[in-house]
Amino acid sequence: MNVTLLIVLLYFGILLTLGVIASRRTRTIEDFYVAGKGLGFYVSALSSRATGESGWLLLGLTGMGWAVGVNAFWVLLGQMAGESVSWMLIARPFKRATDRFQSITIPDYLESRFRDHRHILRWIGALVIVVMVTAYLAAQLTASGKAFRDFLGFDFQSGVILGLLIVLFYTTLGGFHAVAWSDLFQGLLMLLGLILVPVVAVANLGGPASLITSLQGAHPEMLRAFGADGFTQAGVLTAIGFISPGLGYLGSPQLYTRMIAIRSEQALVPGAVVAILFTLFTSGGAIVAGMAGRLVFPDLPDQEAVFPLLAGQLFGVVLTGLFVAVVLAAVMSTADSLLILAVSAVVRDVYQKVFRPEADHRRILMLSRILTVVIAVVALLFSLMEIRLIFWFVLFAWAGISSAFVPVIVLSLFWRGMTLKGAIASMISGFLTAIIWKLTLGHLLYEMVPAFTVSLSAAVVVSLLDRRGERGDTSMLSG
Repeated sequence: MNVTLLIVLLYFGILLTLGVIASRRTRTIEDFYVAGKGLGFYVSALSSRATGESGWLLLGLTGMGWAVGVNAFWVLLGQMAGESVSWMLIARPFKRATDRFQSITIPDYLESRFRDHRHILRWIGALVIVVMVTAYLAAQLTASGKAFRDFLGFDFQSGVILGLLIVLFYTTLGGFHAVAWSDLFQGLLMLLGLILVPVVAVANLGGPASLITSLQGAHPEMLRAFGADGFTQAGVLTAIGFISPGLGYLGSPQLYTRMIAIRSEQALVPGAVVAILFTLFTSGGAIVAGMAGRLVFPDLPDQEAVFPLLAGQLFGVVLTGLFVAVVLAAVMSTADSLLILAVSAVVRDVYQKVFRPEADHRRILMLSRILTVVIAVVALLFSLMEIRLIFWFVLFAWAGISSAFVPVIVLSLFWRGMTLKGAIASMISGFLTAIIWKLTLGHLLYEMVPAFTVSLSAAVVVSLLDRRGERGDTSMLSG
């Protein structure tokens, strides 16, 4: 048997084993959605980062490094800023509030915080999550197909389907326990790969100085902070667009579920250290790998193939198998979390909390597992169209989710004047702006910037105008 394929099968075997083990600890709804709120700091932090990075990191960001060089470091700057503010300022009050309200999902928290007895925020949240998660998941499955194609020579469709089947198996069996444990394993694989590949690639090119000199001669625009446009309006807008994904780290549901699931507030401080360092090494490594890859592979029909090609050229057969696993780890560590998030939005937030509050845990678990398969199949149909650039497709879904949830979550924790109507206006306007801007003016500026601005403004303006509106439970706010 091909050694590379054998390594990949071993990787799959570990994931399947984790799923079986986790299934024995998944007996309640709280187990399935937030691992019984018992995650340690290292599991929570690495699970959060592995989820937040995805195939976007291994294929998309390395591709951006290949295409634009140091201009891509604006992405890292936004990530580091977002991670730091999230873990150091927002995580603690959010954890305290969700524990007090006994929340399992983000809509659980929002409904309790704003005393939304008509479940309006649940309905909006479920719609946003299902639509954007389906797009997000389709991009991850596309990355899976590309990885199998570029590393192992599989046809694209077979790679997509195989990746999906593995994720479905351990996610439906073990729920969030399986997701968190597999994310820990996969996050460590990603860290290893994104340290080894750029270090060896740069060393083979003669070191950092040689890399810079070679790029200066062949592609000087790749060494400009504001890219080929320079310090112009277009260059500045591009940099702002690259920084803005960092806003999503301040409250995106797929990440903040880890804050709900972490064992205690005390675990947040070491968790912050782990999460921030992971982001620095992985995203920084991805960009450097892409820049080195531009010199090794100056002409690529698909820029997002640079990491698989670079790893394959630099390392032997056995290590190439490891790097296949690294790329798949990035994909699957996000795909599993997205599935759990989408299922919770429909089964927990709508079916159970709105229509069947008396439903027992066994029925909810059964429906959760069934819907996991249904959502995955829908995403599969989209992914088989082979999205051209994973980087931009993921960022669109990221903008839609973040713009709907982040302003509401942040203001709900720090502003007593926030009202239910303000929260509703914020979620709807942020979600719709992201879609409309992408379809009309997306070529001018990344949709996160206008969508986030509109969402935040709507929350503040509507809340101020709604003087007698429901401000909910503000007793957990400080000041």
